[in-house]
Amino acid sequence: MTDTPAPLSRPILAGVVTALVGFTSSFAVVLTGLGAVGATAGQAASGLLAVSLTMAIACIVLAWRYRMPITVAWSTPGAALLAATGVVDGGWPAAVGAFLVTSALILLTALWPALGALIARIPPSIAQAMLAGVLLPLCLAPIKGIVANPWGVVPVVLTWLVFARLAPRWAVPLAFVAAAAVVAVSLVSEGAPFDAALLLPHLELTAPTFTVGALVGLALPLFIVTMASQNVPGIAIMRSYGYEVPWRPAMLVTGLGTALGAPAGGHAINLAAISAALAAAPDADPDPKRRWVAGVSTGASYLVLGGCSAAFATLALLAPMAVIPAVAGLALFGAFGSSVQQAIDDPGERIPAVVTFLVAASGIAILGVSAAFWALIAGVIVRTVLHAGRR
Repeated sequence: MTDTPAPLSRPILAGVVTALVGFTSSFAVVLTGLGAVGATAGQAASGLLAVSLTMAIACIVLAWRYRMPITVAWSTPGAALLAATGVVDGGWPAAVGAFLVTSALILLTALWPALGALIARIPPSIAQAMLAGVLLPLCLAPIKGIVANPWGVVPVVLTWLVFARLAPRWAVPLAFVAAAAVVAVSLVSEGAPFDAALLLPHLELTAPTFTVGALVGLALPLFIVTMASQNVPGIAIMRSYGYEVPWRPAMLVTGLGTALGAPAGGHAINLAAISAALAAAPDADPDPKRRWVAGVSTGASYLVLGGCSAAFATLALLAPMAVIPAVAGLALFGAFGSSVQQAIDDPGERIPAVVTFLVAASGIAILGVSAAFWALIAGVIVRTVLHAGRR
C-alpha cells in the first residue's frame, strides 16, 4: 500500500502564504526607506512595484529552472539601511545610481568568486552589529509613536502583541490590518477627499547619477547588508531542508533583477531568508521534489501583490502620524533581536561589535558618507587592534 500524494494545492497555498507574509510584513519598511533617501510618494510606490515584479520573475525563473522551492525577496535590511542613511549627496537620482552599483556588485559576486570570499571575511559580529545599529532607530518608532499618537498607534501595537502570542507568523501582517483600519477611521472622521487614480500601479523612471557619498555611504553598505543578512542565510536555510541552491545562477538572477528595477526605484532583491522556510519546509509538501511549486506560486502571488503596490503606498501616504513607522518598526523587531544576539554572542568579539553598533546607531555622516560605512571601519579597526598578535 502506497501513501497518497498530497494535493498540488498544498504547495500552491504555501507559496501564496509566503508571498503574503513577506509582502505585508515589510512593505512599510521599503516605503519608509525609499522616502528617506529622497523618493517622492509616486517614486516610492514605483520602487515598491519594481521590486515586487522583479522578485516575482526571479522566483518563477529559479524555482522552475532548478525544481527547488527557491524564493526571492526584497532586501528588508537594505530598506532599513536606506531609512537610517537619509538623503545622500545628489538626492534621489544618486540613490538610484547607488542601487545600480549594488546590482553590479551582486553580479560581480557571481562572476568573480574572490569578491564573495572577501565579503565572507567580514566578521559576522561586525556585520550584524552594523545592521543592529541601523535598525535601532526604526525599532524605536512604535515606542515613540505611542507617545506622539496613542489613539493611532496603540491599537496597532496591541494587535501585534496579541498575535505575537497566538500566531507569530501573522503578527505583523495583522498589525498592518489594524493600521489600515486606523487609516479608514481617520479618513471617514475627517471627510478627506480621495483620488481613486492614486490606486493605479505605475512606474516612474529616474536617470541615475553617481556621487562618492552615495557610492561609499549607500551602495557599499547596501551590498554588504544584502549579502550578509539575506543571501548567505538564505543559502543556509535552504541547505537545512536539503536543497543546494546554485550560487552563481542565483546571484546572476537577483543581480539582473536589481539592475532592472533600479531605474524605477527598486533598491535590491535577494534570496529570501526567514520566509524561505515557508516554501521549503515539509509543511509546504511532504515530497521535497514537489515543493518547487511553492516557489513558482510565491512568484505568481508577488505579481498580484505588485499590482496592489500603489494602493499600499497610498494607504501609507494617508495614514495618521506615526502609524506606518510603527508598523515598520514592529516588522523589524525580530531582525533586530537576531542581529544583536549574533553580534555579541562571542565574548572575544563583543567590544568591536559594540563600537560598530554605537557608530551605526549614532547616525553620523562624515564627508557626506553615512554612519553605516563608518561603523564598519570603526569596528574593523577596533577588532584589528584588540586582536593584534593573537592567532
